[in-house]
Amino acid sequence: MMGSWVVALGVLALLVLALGEKEAALVLGGIMVMLGMIFGIVFVLFHSLSVRVSASEIALSFGVGLIQKSFSIGDICGVRIVQNRWYHGWGIRKIRDGWLYNVSGYDAVEIQLKNERKYRIGSDQPKKLLAAVESALAPNCIYI
Repeated sequence: MMGSWVVALGVLALLVLALGEKEAALVLGGIMVMLGMIFGIVFVLFHSLSVRVSASEIALSFGVGLIQKSFSIGDICGVRIVQNRWYHGWGIRKIRDGWLYNVSGYDAVEIQLKNERKYRIGSDQPKKLLAAVESALAPNCIYI
């Protein structure tokens, strides 16, 4: 199976040959500008992950705050510290047994909701995050 990046490089090479040096330089320059803009937008949206724990909810926001997620404390029935695998990646990802929200590293706090859905929240301070969530949880919750 051929990777799509190989096809893209092949098309780019054909474009350079077909257009000539000056025109190809303009096209490649435009492509580089577009890629730079895309990476810039991704950086602004996902450069950080802020987690706020209150008595009523856990609120997550990435980057400048355009991408957000929240969980009601009343819906949470379990919480624990977990280690993500390298292949789980970063960003917002569907993983085998739930969803991952992460910007770096492998440490996370996993919350389990009463509807049995699981979410992992990446953190460079998982013990502090766990303590904050546990202090907000109702007394009848089970810690997994």
